[in-house]
Amino acid sequence: MKKKCYLRVSILKMNSSVILIVIVIYFLVLLCISAITGRKNTSNEAFFLGNRQSPWFIVSIGMIGSSLSGVSFVSVPGLVGTSDMTYMQMVFGFFFGYVVIALVLLPLYYRLKLTSIYEYLKSRLGEGSYKTGASFFLLSKLLGAAARLYLVTLILQVCVFDRWGWPFAATVAVSILLVWLYTFRSGIRTIIWTDTLQALCLVAMLIVIIWQLKEHIGLDFSGMIQTIADSPHSRIFEFGDWSSRQHFVKQFLSGIFIPIVMTGLDQDMMQKNLSCRNLREARKNMYVYGAAFAPINFLFLCLGILMITFGEKMNVALPDVGDDILPMLCTSGLLGQPILIFFTIGIIAAAFSSADSALTALTTSFCVDILGMKDLDAAKAKRTRLNVHVLISVVFAAIILLFRALNDSSVIDAIYTIASYTYGPLLGLFVFGLFTKHKIIDSAVLPVCIVAPSLCFALDFLTSRFTGYRFGYELLMLNGLLTFTGLWAFRKKNCSTLNINH
Repeated sequence: MKKKCYLRVSILKMNSSVILIVIVIYFLVLLCISAITGRKNTSNEAFFLGNRQSPWFIVSIGMIGSSLSGVSFVSVPGLVGTSDMTYMQMVFGFFFGYVVIALVLLPLYYRLKLTSIYEYLKSRLGEGSYKTGASFFLLSKLLGAAARLYLVTLILQVCVFDRWGWPFAATVAVSILLVWLYTFRSGIRTIIWTDTLQALCLVAMLIVIIWQLKEHIGLDFSGMIQTIADSPHSRIFEFGDWSSRQHFVKQFLSGIFIPIVMTGLDQDMMQKNLSCRNLREARKNMYVYGAAFAPINFLFLCLGILMITFGEKMNVALPDVGDDILPMLCTSGLLGQPILIFFTIGIIAAAFSSADSALTALTTSFCVDILGMKDLDAAKAKRTRLNVHVLISVVFAAIILLFRALNDSSVIDAIYTIASYTYGPLLGLFVFGLFTKHKIIDSAVLPVCIVAPSLCFALDFLTSRFTGYRFGYELLMLNGLLTFTGLWAFRKKNCSTLNINH
């Protein structure tokens, strides 16, 4: 069933040429940055780790952009209509997850001087765990990044390319080609700087759009604060209904574990951290990055309340689908053409900041973890990396098209649901490696990591059918626990070894 898209109502009112011009200018700026950072830095070391010379504060800003992406820009404000501001409960938990990463995982990664974080699984648990962990990352990142870019390319399609009869598949192909062009030379070395630009654009556009909405509603600054505070959607905490997916305990605990797996056990995000000069700077980056999450997400939710207030005051019928509300308001002409330009910059920044780092991380993991490229000579390794970069781009585009065909829910909810199933085995593998002294029977690792999420899916289905209780993002913790239990059952009982973390 095709997703009903209210953006089409406003196509005739907007200037698609303006959007196209903004896209071209923005992309040319990214190409210039790529040319500067990529000059004489096209080696695999530069592509994978930026020669370990990235300034920590630049990395921190860039990671904010990668994490927020188009999902936060469009979906988080849309959550307000259905779940108020309860998303903040999860955001509060995020910071504690980042502290765990800084104190537990980063020291381990730096001490082992890893290129891919999944190399730890090989040295600690064996080849089977290593390949399985890397494979689950590749699956997780492909699905999650596809969900993020899908939302943005859909907006571009409806805002610009539908009017010219341009097919959606071509929009996806062009978007990924643009990302490939400014990342294929220097990878993470370029991304550190382009993502910083894109993060600043994203936050700046958020503030501008909030301010313009305030003006159109006819509020001064204090009036805006009061309107948000008095809104029935300003509810943050849910303590009453245990069956609700928005219950505080579920959201907060999920908020702790989600960054641990989606950042700390994710090659995409950790690759940026590993490009810092040393552990001390990487920890600074993680603390600042974690602390910035709460105020930025709070602003996104405030934007959601202002959008609803604007619709009520101006008698504007808002879309039923939360992901459609902000694009409709910004492209309909109701807020003026400047907002259209600001929205375009924000959405393009969101698209590229998530897609470029995902593409680079997927290339890195496939080259290092699956192909074992470290054993090749420099020239052959570079050719292999370029070929893999192309291959991953093609697969990425195919997954986006598949996601569009299947998706019928909020994208941010879809991403966290995907993470609950695909990152759970990674959580179980790393916890087993860090907190036990055992090796695992190599041939049992993959079956355990397949059975655990399968059991989670079955349990969620049966529980919801017979009790009415629906699991939320706590499925991630359950998935990790089942994986850990399965690994424990297949441990090598007579081959105990010292934990490499000790």
